[in-house]
Amino acid sequence: MTGRPHVLLSAAQSLDGYLDDAGSTRLILSNEDDFAEVDRLRAEADAILVGAGTVRADNPRLLVRSPELRRERVAAGRPEQPVKVTVTSSGKLDPASRFFTVGDTEKLVYAPRGSADSLSAVATVVDVGTPPQLERVLDDLGARGIRKLLVEGGGAVHTQFLDAGLADELRLAVAPIMVGDPRAPRFLGPGAFPRPLELTEVRRLGDVAVLRYRAAAEPSSLDLLRLRQAIELADECPPSSTFRVGAVVGLPDGTVLATGHSGEGDPRNHAEESALAKLDPHDSRLADATMYSSLEPCSDRASHPKSCTQLILETAIPRVVMAWREPSLFVEAEGVERLVAAGRRVIEVPALASEVRRANTHLPGVRP
Repeated sequence: MTGRPHVLLSAAQSLDGYLDDAGSTRLILSNEDDFAEVDRLRAEADAILVGAGTVRADNPRLLVRSPELRRERVAAGRPEQPVKVTVTSSGKLDPASRFFTVGDTEKLVYAPRGSADSLSAVATVVDVGTPPQLERVLDDLGARGIRKLLVEGGGAVHTQFLDAGLADELRLAVAPIMVGDPRAPRFLGPGAFPRPLELTEVRRLGDVAVLRYRAAAEPSSLDLLRLRQAIELADECPPSSTFRVGAVVGLPDGTVLATGHSGEGDPRNHAEESALAKLDPHDSRLADATMYSSLEPCSDRASHPKSCTQLILETAIPRVVMAWREPSLFVEAEGVERLVAAGRRVIEVPALASEVRRANTHLPGVRP
């Protein structure tokens, strides 16, 4: 774990992949429902990042518009507005632009050493190399306590994040408009794009289609070791008419904080629940921990008031590694979807799912 923030890219584009046309006025590619959702994303973020080109071309305010959402932030002990962030190679930004002058919030400018000294009166200027290195930007943001970063463009910045494999999620609003002008700015430019994306959501907001993707993640050797340990813990479960599951809470340095299995302490206990019961939910180490579970954490249950998904979300655990999605034997499971929607990273290892099924062949329809 690097301590870097979770990075969500957000963009609105035409059907043929343009962010705007080549005219002098801004082409509107969103509707009010989409604007409201993006406002919610801003309210959930700790910081909003745009490229210097967007600051110059669009003169954005980058503020949460809704008074209700601002009140929610304050009630939760957060600043009324997210931190504003921009990245520039030249440092040529107008200190009178709305990025700097509108909103009582911190402004960060990441630039090569000495290039943006003229902005030091209106923002904190941070040297991140020549050209600016996004890895150093994310490291610095993480050190400043930024956990969720919303990236709103433009196309060059989106391309850089995706090309560097630094984007965790992408939310794309697609308008029923075709631009067809090669002079207009595109959503993405050329790139290698090493991390494949997985489609997680498709919705309609009026005439706008909203697509949500997450970056596919590969388990590390430590992830596989701890997940196999969780699978082996299922063998310690007492006889049961429901799933036999094992769970491990571990740190990236190899430390195991807690383990658990179904039926431990109480026949109704689930594995993740048993492991978390051995820890203080406010333990600061959990911010770097991973929950390893042989089965997808439950999203709904009748035996206890809180699901394992809810229990995980009540901690700072940022990652969940699992082998087998819960089949629809008892409920329609939504553990993965709820964890991802809350900004947690979920890594599935289907290659180990047969071992989990083998521990659960007592259930109808389950085969190794």
